[in-house]
This record gives sequence, structure tokens and C-alpha cells, in this order.
Amino acid sequence: MKTTTYAASAVGLLLISACINLPKDVDTNPAVKSEKTDVESWSGEIRDHSAKLFRDGQEIFRHDTFGSEEFWGGQLRLHQAIAGQAHGGVGPGVTARQALQLGLKVDVGRLPAILVEAIRGRSVSLDRVETTIELLRANAVVGVKAFLGEDKKTITSIGITCAFCHSTVDDSLLKGIGRRLDGWPNRDLDVGAIVATAPNLRPFEDLLGVDRATVEKVLKSWGPGKYDAELDKDGKGLRPDGKSAATVIPAAFGLAGQNLHTYNGWGGIPYWNAYVAVTQMHGKGTYFDQRVRDGAKYPVSAKANRWNIRDRDDRVTSKLPALHFYQLAIPAPKPKNGTFDPGAAQRGKAVFEGRGRCATCHVPPLFSEPGWAMHSAAEIGIDDFQSRRSPDNMYRTTPLAGLFVREKGGFYHDGRFADYAAVVNHYDGHLRLGLSPAEKRDLVEYLKSL
Repeated sequence: MKTTTYAASAVGLLLISACINLPKDVDTNPAVKSEKTDVESWSGEIRDHSAKLFRDGQEIFRHDTFGSEEFWGGQLRLHQAIAGQAHGGVGPGVTARQALQLGLKVDVGRLPAILVEAIRGRSVSLDRVETTIELLRANAVVGVKAFLGEDKKTITSIGITCAFCHSTVDDSLLKGIGRRLDGWPNRDLDVGAIVATAPNLRPFEDLLGVDRATVEKVLKSWGPGKYDAELDKDGKGLRPDGKSAATVIPAAFGLAGQNLHTYNGWGGIPYWNAYVAVTQMHGKGTYFDQRVRDGAKYPVSAKANRWNIRDRDDRVTSKLPALHFYQLAIPAPKPKNGTFDPGAAQRGKAVFEGRGRCATCHVPPLFSEPGWAMHSAAEIGIDDFQSRRSPDNMYRTTPLAGLFVREKGGFYHDGRFADYAAVVNHYDGHLRLGLSPAEKRDLVEYLKSL
């Protein structure tokens, strides 16, 4: 009994002491009081919010044109070149086979089951323009959205989405027709050749101050898997060596933890989303960057005021948060077993983190640098043409996860290195590493395994 009495007394003394020592002098945010009465916990709100961002972001990434149909259809009339004269357009039109040869992809998940079976059974011809039109009506062409007239048959305009360049398919039905692979750069897509077919290229002619023949020459110089996102800023269609100024389409996967989306670091991922949506996709939105007001460096942009675009009907800005969230949710794909030598890759990892000095910049597991991952052209041993097109005049440390996806078209911003070995040999020489042939082979296998 005495023990119980003493315990109760001790507790009482502690409670009295606690009351005396309440943290009255601790300053807190008065807004937190409102959370005490909410039925839904803050953690629950976070979960609901993140789920909505993902759903909305996926829809935006795959299907939102941001109003770009007013440019690609309304001004360039690109849909007329696709449909052909027989279907209310101009010229011969584009057959489904030609569309696939241009790198356009078809999402099998959007096709009616009867059409899937018809394609599988070869009872639908890919050599007919009508097949292309049916694919567009089904909203099955990845990254391309057709707008139909009142008859629900005639294509009256066409717009593009983020998936146009940053998604492909797994070829599960036929080559170019399969299940979506969001975030994968479409290294088959010949953007320039597609745009060059437009009946009206006057918007580009007027912006760049050149004739149609010159615009077509530049567009056709890009080739599959490449695009020039700075042409409308500096007007440089070709490099000093006469080669195309276009860069290979970057991946939109594995961006979680990364600051920059592009090869020469214009800004963060939301910045680049606004840049592309408004100035490249020609969506209706807001884009502002006084750095692009520099008339000496960006004469085209400065003259046309393309550094300060503010459409009243803004269809971009409100979608940037969800779009960003979805992109961060897309993981880098992992290479399949059998595509690299595991034993050699394990030895190559030691080279990567040791004598090869790769991990100095490509810090695992991000395989880029936490912070501002930018380097001068001299540091990495290449020319500075592309880096000088950006405000920072530098190159980004490109993250390496899912590197195998980007092998087609070559490595580096312009695909100058044809394969892994070419990249390894470049750095071995530039940094004077003195790697042995065996170390180089092992390092290549490790790069394939990322």
C-alpha cells in the first residue's frame, strides 16, 4: 500500500511540475491549431493529393495538347498533309506504313479489339491513308491528337502532347504498334521530316527570316530521334562544321532527384516543361525568361519577344505541377538479363568508382551530381557549340540510369559517340586514365547494366 501511495504522490508531483513548466515561451505557427479539429489527417491529405497529381499528370503527359492544335493544324495545316486530297487535305496523304516509318507509334491499348485482330491478321492494309485516319480517330497515335468535325469523321485539326517525343511502344503487336512506354525518348521519330510536310511553313519562315526551302533544309537535317529546341531562340540551324544543330531527344524517366532535364541546363524540370509546352509545342500558356532577351545571343527570340509569352487563354501553367509529379514518378527502366555480362559488370563497377573516375560526376545512385551538375566543354573534352546556346554556357552531367534505352542514335547531346566503347575511349584519352582493354570492356558492361 505504501508503495502505491508513494507512486501516486510522485505522479502528482510530476503533473504539478509539468503544469508549472509548460512551454509557454515556445513560439509555434498558429495555423497548426486548425488541424486539431480536422476529421481527415494531414497525412491522408498528402496521400490523396499525390494520387490526384499522378492521375492528372499521366493524363496531361499522354493526352493534353495545351491548345497546340491552333498552331499545328490551324496555321501549319499539318493534318491536311496527313489526310491527303482524297480526304479533304492536300497531296497524297500519309499511309499507316509511312507514319510508322517516320517513327510515329501506335498505342495498342487505344485500339478497338476488332481493329487489333484485323491488324494482327493482316486484313487491314497499312498502305492506305484510310488506316492512318482510323488510327487518329481512335486516338491511338502516341502523342498526336486529331480533332474531328461534326460528322466525327473529317479531321479538322491536329495537336501534339508530351508523349509525342517522350514515349514509345514495346512493339508487342507489330513494329511501332504496342503498349506505351512513357518517358522513353522516341529515337525513331523524325520530327523534322514530319513538320516539313506541312502545307504552310510561313510561321517558321517569318520567325527565322528565311524562305521555305531553307526551313525544309534545316528540318530535314535533324534525322530520326533528334530535335532542335533552341532554333527559335538563336536561329542556328547548323553547327559551324555544317552538321545539324539538333540534339537527340532526352529521356523523361529517372528524373527524381535530378535538377535539370536538358543537356545544357536551361533550368529545372518545371522550367523546361513550360519552355517546351509554350515555345516548342506551341501550346497556349505563359513563358518568361529575361535571359532569352539578349539580342546578341538570342536574336530571334529578342526580336520576336519570345522571352515573354503570355497567352490570355493559358492552358499550360495550371498543369505544370501534376506534369512534373508524373515525370518524377517514372522510374528509369532496368536492362533485362542477358543484355550484359553480370560478372564483367561487377568488375566494371569497381572501375567506374575507382580508376575510371566516372563516379566523381556520375554519383551513384543518381548517376549525376547532387546540386548544380554543370561542367564546361573543356572539362569534358568536347566543343562548346551546344553549351553556348544555353544561358549558362555549360553542359549537364547526364544521369546514366536506363542508359541502354538511349543507345540508339548515339550518346552525348548530339549522338556523337556511336556506342559505349566510344564514350569510354573518349574519357580514357581526355582524362589520361590509362585503362587497360579489359578494364574498358568491363566498364562497358557496367554501363549496360545501369
